[in-house]
Amino acid sequence: MAGKQTPYKPGNKRRMKGFERASALAASRVRAGGEARGFAVSRLLTHWAEVVGPDIARVARPVDVKYGRGLGATLTLLTTGAEAPMLEMQKDRIRDRVNACYGYAAVQKVRITQTAASGFADGRAQFDPAPKQPRAPAPIPPEVRQSAKTVQDGDLRAALERLGANVISQSKR
Repeated sequence: MAGKQTPYKPGNKRRMKGFERASALAASRVRAGGEARGFAVSRLLTHWAEVVGPDIARVARPVDVKYGRGLGATLTLLTTGAEAPMLEMQKDRIRDRVNACYGYAAVQKVRITQTAASGFADGRAQFDPAPKQPRAPAPIPPEVRQSAKTVQDGDLRAALERLGANVISQSKR
């Protein structure tokens, strides 16, 4: 069995033999950046959509976590002005999901800001666009159906019909 390999760290002269995951190379920098902004658990940043759900992650980003003199912390979220009232109604749900990520009741309050705060958002309020809706398939013209009628394999015939319909619809444009 080979000896224990030491992972790469900046300043470390020995590297692992073979390939390394890119996440392993960036983990220390993500953790340091997250801890500077109050995120003791970097999973909250890296898996934000999984923690709060895709509907909330599409319209909000975590900016920082501030620990006061009280028992819990305050999580600040960045959102656009139109989405703030909807997030305001879901604060309890967000707080519960974030605390489930931490494993204990770390966050007591959720604060929503509509301004361009500094932090991981870097002053920009750009969020993921809505998922694209699949296009409806082009209708298959009768001449294409007629030309593919002689093909015995059903899957191949359907693929040729779709191809023919797409070619005809592109040439009309």
